[in-house]
Amino acid sequence: MIREILSTSLFAFVCVVNSTAQRQFVFGTEKNPEGKTITVDSYGFKFDDSYVIPVMGEIHYSRVPEKDWQREIRKMKAGGITILSTYVFWNHHEAEEGKWDWSGNRNLRRFLEVCSEEGMPIVLRVGPFCHGEVYQGGFPTWIVRKASEDKDYKLRSNAPQFMRCTANLYNKIFAQVNGLLWKDGGPVVGMQIENECRGPWTYYAGLKSLALKAGFDLPFYTRTGWPKLNGKEVFGEMLPLYGDYADGFWDRKLTDMPGDYEKAFIMRDSRLSSVIATEALGTNQDTRMESQDMMYPYLTCELGGGMMPSYHRRINMSGKEAKPLAICKLGSGGNLPGYYMYHGGTNPYSDKHTMGETQSSDVTNYNDMPYMTYDFQSPLGEMGQMNETSFHECRFLHQMLSDWGGQLCTMRIDTMSAHYSRRGSFEFFNDYVRIKNEKGLSYVKPRNLKVGTAVIDWATAEPFCIASGVTYFIEIPGLKCKMSIDGKVMSPKLDKVFMVRGNSFCVLSRDNAKRLYKIDDELVCSKHDGIVFATDTGVVEEYWTESETYNAKPVVSRKVSDAKGLRTVKLGKQGVAAMPAEEDFRDGDVYKIEVGDIPDDAADDLFLKVCYKGDVARLYADGQLVQDNFWNGKPMLVRVSDIAGKSVELCVLPLSKDYPIYFQSEQRKEIDSAPNGVLSKLDKVSFLIRNVKRVK
Repeated sequence: MIREILSTSLFAFVCVVNSTAQRQFVFGTEKNPEGKTITVDSYGFKFDDSYVIPVMGEIHYSRVPEKDWQREIRKMKAGGITILSTYVFWNHHEAEEGKWDWSGNRNLRRFLEVCSEEGMPIVLRVGPFCHGEVYQGGFPTWIVRKASEDKDYKLRSNAPQFMRCTANLYNKIFAQVNGLLWKDGGPVVGMQIENECRGPWTYYAGLKSLALKAGFDLPFYTRTGWPKLNGKEVFGEMLPLYGDYADGFWDRKLTDMPGDYEKAFIMRDSRLSSVIATEALGTNQDTRMESQDMMYPYLTCELGGGMMPSYHRRINMSGKEAKPLAICKLGSGGNLPGYYMYHGGTNPYSDKHTMGETQSSDVTNYNDMPYMTYDFQSPLGEMGQMNETSFHECRFLHQMLSDWGGQLCTMRIDTMSAHYSRRGSFEFFNDYVRIKNEKGLSYVKPRNLKVGTAVIDWATAEPFCIASGVTYFIEIPGLKCKMSIDGKVMSPKLDKVFMVRGNSFCVLSRDNAKRLYKIDDELVCSKHDGIVFATDTGVVEEYWTESETYNAKPVVSRKVSDAKGLRTVKLGKQGVAAMPAEEDFRDGDVYKIEVGDIPDDAADDLFLKVCYKGDVARLYADGQLVQDNFWNGKPMLVRVSDIAGKSVELCVLPLSKDYPIYFQSEQRKEIDSAPNGVLSKLDKVSFLIRNVKRVK
């Protein structure tokens, strides 16, 4: 366990920064046609002159079916997300030079219209380089080829032809968003320029100039705060946003949590992470903060809501990781938890190459990723399925920020150590560390918090929300629930409302809290442990059930050919295990999958849960790749709407214990105990059914 106590001089410095006169940022129009304003100062965000702590969640519209956008945005809102962020991947829209595609899942304008209908602000991450584990970081092959032949096309530079092409990209994006900016009454409130770039600043300045010329007049502009810039920036032009991850598919070592991942789970003064993109930026990144950097508000855009498995590193996230990351950032002065990803997705299909990142491409971030799946093990997964632990634990925190974030935003750090921080009326604690201390706790508690006419001196319970005149708290696992209100110490009964000086309080058990959602000023209870959200016709609950059959017809899987043996796993050009090529799947275990006749109106809510063990699984429908999965101990999910009425084959490649691949201990035990150290098995294929029921 890392032990790190921050010096008194640090506290003094942080307090000086937070008490300094507010700095002027060089941003665009702050007011919309209704007179509502979004402004930013050195504390954070103001909405109509009131401080707020928004919660930002990443979802990629081009990785989610268009028909699902509205429902999935509503579910993100139910999870406490108040701002969306999304990449606009260049190669999803201009795969061939001059041929633009904004249709279907790529229909950015329609996605923004849905955001507007749902009252959901959005930040566009426009590149030109995006990363996002997409092929070539989002650069189309045609411009990569030109850059290799002509220095005037040099990528990520002020080279004239590259900037001309980027200007065209920005103009095309603006054509999709025109009329949907905040100043027009639309949802687009900000944009991120570039991604994970050292600069120079003249490159950033050139990109912002192109964006402004295109028409992007917005309340704020951002950049990723990492890596540290080469040279100085011009202060106030772009907000640096930061991040941290509990583990990374990009690391080269085949061990548990190598490098500095433990530091993501402590309170600290540096906003810079030393674990992001270590394969490209190195493991000894400079995390020292300059005084000018500390004049910006502390905002994040990439707190690991989960993590993808890469071919060489099969990370299996439990869901416990996301909340501690957010707790540590809030305790360190953060005023915008921003999750990457909050909602997973699926790459669009290409018959020319994978749409996922690969170490063999000309422009790469050096990792082999699945062709199709981008589930990310996030709070809402690839199909919109709920990761119960991360979804609820983060939701509790987000609801607290919704009701008390305005107060917290300007509260200074009074005390800080590695595992504890106090900001005004809130105490933050975390000693959870992924894998190394899975039994650790992570919570926020009140301290001298005024509620109505009473003061909560202290409590061993987490603030949750205020609804219908009752202030709700949630029990903290492992701590006996006690409260001191106006000097009176009590041990409240869980799930029972009690009164103190005319004020109503209730401490919820954690199980009951998972079923309660605040909608308007009322707590609504789920009946099936699902997600409750508002629709145009009322309040509904979405919950998922598993079944061996659908309409009394079972899903059938039968083996049609055995694997021809183990493939030889070679190291790719980046020095890690290379994923299998298409031809390798001709030699795997092959199964026929039959789902029977599924009505079109039912297929959208049906999924296959493929429980297998092996190296890699791929599922084909009429010969076209529909889904793939790098095994990390979790099942592969498949949309039945993608396979209904088609000839379906599943191919599983055997996995050898000798492959140079990282697996966590549970999966490693399964591999090592397999006959002859070779694992390849299809355990079960079943239906998952997405149910939606009205609850109010």
